[in-house]
This record gives sequence, C-alpha cells and structure tokens, in this order.
Amino acid sequence: MYTLYGALGSPYSQKIRALLRYRRLPFIWVDEGARRQAALASVKAPVIPVLEYPDGSFANDSTPLVYDLEARHAPRGVVPPDPAQAFIAHLLEDFADEWLTKAMFGYRWLEEVDQVQMSRWLAFDTAKGGGLEQSQKFAEMFRARQVGRMALVGCTAANFPLIEASTRAVLAALEAHVVERFCLFGTRPSLAEFSIFGQLSQLGTDPTPQAMMRADYPYTYRWLAHIDDMSGLEGEWEPGFAPVVAELVRIAGEVYAPFLTANAAAAEAGAETFRMEAMGLPYEQGVFKYQLKCLGDLRSRYAALDDAARKAVDPLLGPAWLALLRA
Repeated sequence: MYTLYGALGSPYSQKIRALLRYRRLPFIWVDEGARRQAALASVKAPVIPVLEYPDGSFANDSTPLVYDLEARHAPRGVVPPDPAQAFIAHLLEDFADEWLTKAMFGYRWLEEVDQVQMSRWLAFDTAKGGGLEQSQKFAEMFRARQVGRMALVGCTAANFPLIEASTRAVLAALEAHVVERFCLFGTRPSLAEFSIFGQLSQLGTDPTPQAMMRADYPYTYRWLAHIDDMSGLEGEWEPGFAPVVAELVRIAGEVYAPFLTANAAAAEAGAETFRMEAMGLPYEQGVFKYQLKCLGDLRSRYAALDDAARKAVDPLLGPAWLALLRA
C-alpha cells in the first residue's frame, strides 16, 4: 500500500493523486499538516507531495515519481509506447509543471479576493479544527509569506499579462478538444494530462480563475472533475498527433521555449535575472536552477530519439523548440 502525503491546494499533489487513481494503485491519501511535515523530513527537498512506498521508503518530485511508478507497474501506463508521442507527452508535462504553475500562483496571490479566500481555505485544510481564530491567524502569516515569494517565481503584476494570455490560449485549445474527446494521445491519458490537470485543478478552485473558467471554458472546467478520477476508464493509444497536441506544443514553443532559453543564457552569463518577450508581452524574473535541469532533460530525451521519431516530432516542434533542443 502506498501513502501519498499532499494537500488539496497543491497542484502536484492533485497530479499524483489522479495518476494513482487512474492506475488503480491502492493508496492512502494524507492531507494533514503534522503527518506531512513528518514525511517531508524523509526527503531531500521539502516539497509535496511525498509518496511513501510499500517498503517504507519515501520519494518526491512529481515527474520522477511518474516515471518510477511507470517502471514498477506495467498495467495502465501513462507514457505512450511510441517514442515520438512519449517525447511530446513529456514536453507538455514539463510545460505544465514549470510554466502553467505560474498561472496558479498568479491567480491565487495577486488579487486580494483570492489571497483572502485561499489563505483561509488552505489554513483550514491544514488545521482541521482548532477554531477559526487560530486558523485565520495562520492564514494571515501564510498569505504574507506567499505574496512575498511572488517575484521569486516570476508571478508579478507586470508579468501576469503574459502568464494569463498563455493560460487562456491553453484553455481555448482544450475547450475545443474536450467536447470531442477527453485524452490527448488516444482514448487513455498520458502523463501530460495529469500534469495539466494538476495546475488547472487549482484554477478551478480559486475565485477569480474559477469564474473565468466557468464563463469562458465551461467544458474544460468540467473536464477537470473527470481527470481527477479516471479509474474506470478503459482506452487505447492511437497513432499520430491530434490537433490539440500540435496547438499545445505551439503555445509552449511561443512562451516556454523562450523562457528556458533566456533562463539558460542568464545562468551561463552569471546574471541573477533575465528578461524576455513572448506573445508581444514582457516577462522578467530571477534565474532558476531547476529549469536548467528541465532543459537538460528535454535535450537528452530529444537527442535519444531515433531518426523515425525525430521525423515525426520535428514538424510539430517548429523553429523555437528545435533551436533550443539542438543547442
């Protein structure tokens, strides 16, 4: 039996919980502050979710968890067997984890209405009792801490027009797709769906983005409830790339590829911050080492593709991605 230590307000926790449900792996869900903290003491980086394995070992970082479970449990895998599809699914997973998460942070902590409700809800989730006064005192401390971190992760008011424009582009692509079919690479979900779901699950909860999704992308909003538990789904991988996949890769190439490029160039130059422009909008933040790791992984995966797989993915990637991955 697995145990997943996470939180309702954590997109990566939602990602892994939905994955475990789809894969029909028996697990216990623990959303309790003290027990989460105890689990975090067993891993190097103090981030949730933390997965406790049946043998009592612990691990975290959602992407390595996805691949480790893939290696341990063959049935109902989420990595397409076709190498070209597997690479694109990974690219979209990375895009969601590292770029769409900025939408989650921005919508949650930039406007007061979202700050107030979500800090109180997240404090309520953690406390699970103890009275409203104590819960709200913690909520104010947590709110101040999170708002203070916004510039660090690039979620400033100046950057948000680009973050919102790219998020709306993703939502528009999904809205056109989910009324036809639920999954990206056939009739069963890949790791990309779970990563996208993890981030959008939070937009579907917080006041401002929830209202936006209900008004403008109602079927994508409803789609989230289905991805949350796909344990009953039976499906197959299908060849080729659906139009929605091509559109999501294009959007990622328009915003995430230049983001990775600028971050890497700044790191190489020893700079502390970088600037870029995408979709005609400016963006600036501090250099992040973790995104260097993400870029290195994408390049390694691309370099490992055989000629047939590259022939399939290169037209989809376009100039921005190809220049970055071949560098």
